[in-house]
This record gives sequence, structure tokens and C-alpha cells, in this order.
Amino acid sequence: MEMSHLKPIYGLFSLLFLILFTIAGCAGLGKQLESPPIKLANIQVKEVNVLETAFQVQLRVFNTNDTALEVKGIECELELNDEPFAMGVSNPEIKIPSYGTEIVTILVYSSVIDIVIGVRGLQKNEQLKYRLKGKLRLGGNAFPSVLPFNSEGVVSFKDLVE
Repeated sequence: MEMSHLKPIYGLFSLLFLILFTIAGCAGLGKQLESPPIKLANIQVKEVNVLETAFQVQLRVFNTNDTALEVKGIECELELNDEPFAMGVSNPEIKIPSYGTEIVTILVYSSVIDIVIGVRGLQKNEQLKYRLKGKLRLGGNAFPSVLPFNSEGVVSFKDLVE
């Protein structure tokens, strides 16, 4: 009978051991993945409405990891000249091979107000500074399941309006 009061302690010890073992096991199984460099490859106007414009954006995703990335989703925000311009989500379900690249297409949406703010006062031959930031959502057995990205570049205003 004296041992019966120790059962809760053994149960608690077993639970703590199981939690620590699980955490250590998961950390050992996963690889540390690098966030992929992502560049703006193309942008086209798809639909213009009274209050909103949809753009088809093609992103060049560079996988600099030694394992393939199974992309299940992407969320993206696009800034032009340090001003919010458009945002969108997509579920491309593509596999980017290790040390390979793929184009990911995403629809982003911008309000008329954001478009006017983003391009006001620009000359036709002027360059626009852009920033892409967001997250790649991964499937499969990849750890972590979310890879953030943040990249910058320059695009010609003339290329956007033609």
C-alpha cells in the first residue's frame, strides 16, 4: 500500500520524459532550411474594377537548400517605393528541387488608392523600388513548415504600364 501514493509521481515523470523525448526527436529529424531568395519575374494587370485591381505576379523562387521544397501555399505583400501596393495568397502546390528554381504565379490585389499612391509623380522612364515579403508554406516532412522571405529589387515604371 505504501507504493500506491508514488504512482502519480511515476506517471508525471513518465509524461515529462515522453515530452522531452518527443521534442529532442523532432529537433533531430528536421533540417534547418534557409529562406529562399525570391525575385519579381513578371507582373501583369489581370482585372480592373472600380475599387480594386488584380495583378498576376510571377515570382522566381530560388531553393538554396540541399533538399527539395514542397510548396503548398504562399502569401505575399508587394511594396512599391516603400509604400504598400498589393497583397495576395496562392496554393501553387509545386516542388522546387534542391538548388533549383521555379516560377510561382500569384494573384495580388491592390486598391485604387494604393495604386495612385504607389505611382504618383513618376515619369515613364523612372525606376520603381519594390519589396516582396511573405511566407512559403511547406508540406511533406520539411521543417519548419513556414519559411519567411523578404527581397528587394528595381523595376521600370514603363514595363508596368505597357
